[in-house]
Amino acid sequence: MRNYGKVSSRFWTGRTGKLLRGDSDAQLLALYLMTSPHANMIGVFHCPVMYMAHETGITMEGASKALRRLREVEFCTFDEDEELIWVHEMAAHQIDEHLSPRDKRVIGIRKQVEQIPEGQIRRGFWARYATDFHLQVSTEFDDSDEGASKALNKPLRSQEQEQEQEQEQESTPSVAGPVPANDCPHQLIIDAYHELLPTCTPVKIWSEQRRKHLRQRWREDPKRQHIEWWRKFFAYVAESKFLTGRAEAQPGRSPFVADLEWLVKPEKFAKTIEGKYHNEVTE
Repeated sequence: MRNYGKVSSRFWTGRTGKLLRGDSDAQLLALYLMTSPHANMIGVFHCPVMYMAHETGITMEGASKALRRLREVEFCTFDEDEELIWVHEMAAHQIDEHLSPRDKRVIGIRKQVEQIPEGQIRRGFWARYATDFHLQVSTEFDDSDEGASKALNKPLRSQEQEQEQEQEQESTPSVAGPVPANDCPHQLIIDAYHELLPTCTPVKIWSEQRRKHLRQRWREDPKRQHIEWWRKFFAYVAESKFLTGRAEAQPGRSPFVADLEWLVKPEKFAKTIEGKYHNEVTE
């Protein structure tokens, strides 16, 4: 357990602090994650939502919403299967922005990185810190048809944990900036679907086939590789009486209600974008 964690006063006036103003639960959760007793120096640690709720006094629902908000502003990445969180800029602020190759801390960082399960968080950490911390090239990225090896040569636009140093840069990534094309954020999109289309059929099981369709829609167009694009798409769907079950049904039939699986099927997705379901039509 750590004895302390660093939190700069810049947190309140930097990019993340500004984006979180008015959301006290998200602010509290951000501070908790930066100073969590479960955290380590690289900012990648096991932290179930249950811990977040219990140790901050926020309800489970409130903690989940706060975590979703922190992910939206790109403060952190959360692997729900592993219950693993990565606070993106934590290593830079708890350790240093750049280390000498001879710095003894480099060895300790490498050992901790080796313990990160393979997946989005491990790839993201390597992309962000491989150069600054002189991490050895991981075979995990070699000959990958997913293009993960390219991430080492193109660092992620860091989702700022607002402990910014001397000054806040004028050009900052957007709130809903792009996620690497190969890392379709299924849960964030599902959360946006539930939030903006509450009358549509909720997602209970997200099978591999459904993941495949959503991943394809995500990768087809760079414009879609932003959470904000999907929020606008769902808001557009909400305007359709037919897709949301508000259209008059044929005699003897229940109104049609779309679900996320239906919306991301190639033909249905194209027709929805073309506006073919925004007149009072029947499928």
